Parts: sequence; C-alpha cells; structure tokens
Amino acid sequence: NGRESNPLEKWCTGVQLEAVDGEVILSLSDTSPDEGLIEDLTIEDKAVEQLAEGLLSHYLPDLQRSKQALQELTQNQVVLLDTLEQEISKFKECHSMLDINALFTEAKHYHAKLVNIRKEMLMLHEKTSKLKKRALKLQQKRQKEELEREQQREKEFEREKQLTARPAKRT
Repeated sequence: NGRESNPLEKWCTGVQLEAVDGEVILSLSDTSPDEGLIEDLTIEDKAVEQLAEGLLSHYLPDLQRSKQALQELTQNQVVLLDTLEQEISKFKECHSMLDINALFTEAKHYHAKLVNIRKEMLMLHEKTSKLKKRALKLQQKRQKEELEREQQREKEFEREKQLTARPAKRT
C-alpha cells in the first residue's frame, strides 16, 4: 500500500481510527475477528499516548462542562432545600398559631361554661339555704305542736284524774 503505517492498526483488527475535521472517530469494521488475525501485538507507547490524548481531548471538555453543571445543580439544590426548610418552618409557625388561636377560643368557651356553672351553684346554694330555713321552721313548728299536744294530753289526764271518783276517807 502506498499508505503510511498507523500504529493503531496493529492494536486490533476491525477497529479503525480516522481524523475528520480535527475529531478522532473510532469505528468498527464489518470483518470478523477470525478473518484478519493480529500479527504483531506490540503496541508502541507513543500510539497509546496519542490515543489517550485523543480520547481525553475529545471527551474532557464535555466532562468538565458536565461536572460544572452538576456542581451548579448541587448548589442550586442546596439553596432550594434551605428555602424549603424555611418555608416549612414558617408553615409550622402558622399552624401552631392556628392551634394557639383554637386553644384560646376553646378556653373562652370553657370559661363561659365555668361562669354558668358558678351562677347555677350560687342559685342552688341560695335555694338550699332557703329550704334548710323552711325545714327548720317546719321542724320547730311540729315540735311546738307536739309539745302543745303533749301538754294538752297532760291537762286532760289531770282533769280526768280530778274528775274520777275517789273513795271518801273514813274518819
């Protein structure tokens, strides 16, 4: 062939490297590995170095841009997480304020109930006091009536005693 020997051609059969517009293109041929066995397995260090440099020069800029984009995304994600945590804490504060307002409303309700119960207790106390006074008066009246009846019975008994015939004394 009038072609210059490429060290990469010795590297493996069926792999072709071509330079098109400054880009290195790696392609596989349709030939079977059995058709063209590698005769010389020695790979020159320069060829490996050129291949590595070619791969690095081709993929490194994209990888660096991707790394930078990932770093920016990570930073943005951290900022978003901090903002989200702040919003959550604000929401919790609002929710706790609602809970506090509900507790105050409930406290007012129960205070009103307590005031009503106190009024009822005072009213019941007054009624029981009046009933106790009335019961005491009734008891005193009954005792007085009972005493008067007892006295009346005694008077009647004495009167009957005096009216009963007595035998005269003999002298």
